[in-house]
Amino acid sequence: MSDQFPVIDSHVHVAPNWYEPVETLLFHMDAAGVDKAVLVQQQGQFDNRYILECAWNYSDRLYAVVLVDVTQPDALDRLRDLAEQGAHGIRLRPTDRSPGDDPLAIWRQAAALSLPISCVGSLELFSSPEFVQIVEAIPNTTIIIEHLGSANAPDDEGAPYPRRRQVFDLARYPNVAIKFHGLGEICPRLLPFPQPFPFDRTYLALFDLAYEMFGADRMIWGSDFPPVSGREGYLNALRWPREHFSTLSTTDQAALFGANALRIYG
Repeated sequence: MSDQFPVIDSHVHVAPNWYEPVETLLFHMDAAGVDKAVLVQQQGQFDNRYILECAWNYSDRLYAVVLVDVTQPDALDRLRDLAEQGAHGIRLRPTDRSPGDDPLAIWRQAAALSLPISCVGSLELFSSPEFVQIVEAIPNTTIIIEHLGSANAPDDEGAPYPRRRQVFDLARYPNVAIKFHGLGEICPRLLPFPQPFPFDRTYLALFDLAYEMFGADRMIWGSDFPPVSGREGYLNALRWPREHFSTLSTTDQAALFGANALRIYG
């Protein structure tokens, strides 16, 4: 635990056959002083037994965000079953649609089950009218945009970040929150490799833009473990964002790095 507030990692992946097992995650969490974490199911994996088992075995530290195959006719029942088994949220893409008369049925089912939705996509998809339609259809359900709105790490857009600003404009909807991750996702690494800080600080303006739009109550830190291990590493993925936001009040820092995730998933 931080000397000032609990730290919650809102975005990690674990699996026995890809990435790393949960024991490796817990090792890194302990070393970095991270209290709890949200296990977000990796894309394309609809067997949620492992992350649910992990969340059950470490119920004091871990939450599970599941994936379902929305194209299947039993997707709504499947999501209900997963919620009964202890799922704390669902992961969807902006393009996910249900078969049948209501293409937004899976989104409405998540809302009916009081499951927050962690959403992975691109700048183009998040800024599209179709995604706005989803946000407006379930106004009482928290939708969390992952990776500051872009799955590309880092993408090729520079200042003044017009596409990213379009995504950040979704802050006008009070049910939308946004995840920020390690600096390696948004900052190109400088070469030759400098010490002790390897990134171009120019891109940190994206953190400030997100904070300006969403405020402290709707930004959520997540490490993106274990892909972050191929960038700056787990400890630095927490250390450098905390240093960047260190001038904020203790209350705002607690919100960004723990309290918001605890409120949403707890």
